[in-house]
Amino acid sequence: MVQLTLSKSPEPRAPSQDESQPWRLAAEPWYDPTADEVTLFEQCHAQQLAVLLKGPTGCGKTRFVEHMAWRLDRPLITIACHDDLTASDLIGRFLIGHTGTHWVDGPLTRAVREGAICYLDEVVEARQDTIVVLHPLTDYRRILPLDKTGETLTASPHFQLVVSYNPGYQRMLKDLKPSTRQRFVALDFDFPPAERETLIVMRESGADHATAHALVSLCQRLRTLHDRGLAEVPSTRLLIATARLIVSGIAVQSACQAALISPLSDDPALVGAMRDLVALTFV
Repeated sequence: MVQLTLSKSPEPRAPSQDESQPWRLAAEPWYDPTADEVTLFEQCHAQQLAVLLKGPTGCGKTRFVEHMAWRLDRPLITIACHDDLTASDLIGRFLIGHTGTHWVDGPLTRAVREGAICYLDEVVEARQDTIVVLHPLTDYRRILPLDKTGETLTASPHFQLVVSYNPGYQRMLKDLKPSTRQRFVALDFDFPPAERETLIVMRESGADHATAHALVSLCQRLRTLHDRGLAEVPSTRLLIATARLIVSGIAVQSACQAALISPLSDDPALVGAMRDLVALTFV
């Protein structure tokens, strides 16, 4: 199981040969590997294998992809998937301009041409007929047919497809088809242990150790409410947001209510239980 930690401080990267690409990261995203996830990803990139990141919301999947794009010195094109995402949104379409009709590449097509890492966040939110477009890029062919232009693109050797999803949440709604899942090398992510999560909250928010430790202890208790109907447990990201509010001068109770409790549930019973846990933690 891969667990997230963040490095202490970002370090600027030397300018790339092609800084004209707006999706190229200029500074190192904070990430500190705790297992072999970096080596696995690097080998997947070298072997031209697609990668699937599995883990709960807010556990560091996106941060990891950003770190790896910087580490490999590759452009990163991120696509937030949703129910209305169509194949044309990924591939491209003809548009009418002042000089006539012209073709505009979609983000996936740009990544294939430029040799970028294309990251589809929460891929199962997209429609199945959209996901099928990815299949030719995830096997030995590594091609992208453009039906509207009659062109078939061969992916750059540096192109890599990365997708992510939350298996715990999606299992209740929808999931990836086996024919799609087996096209990816899967890396499992999870929330870090309490001590490491405390350090992450401190580094990301500027909170002192006592505050960060109390918030992590509260989060550990809140995560047990999953068995009582809480659809999503609090993430490390929510803890950081709460800590930032506290550091900015917001009262602890108000910060926890706004950044930790309200985003998780509207159910009166669950909200009441979470408020009680906050009161017990910060006496």
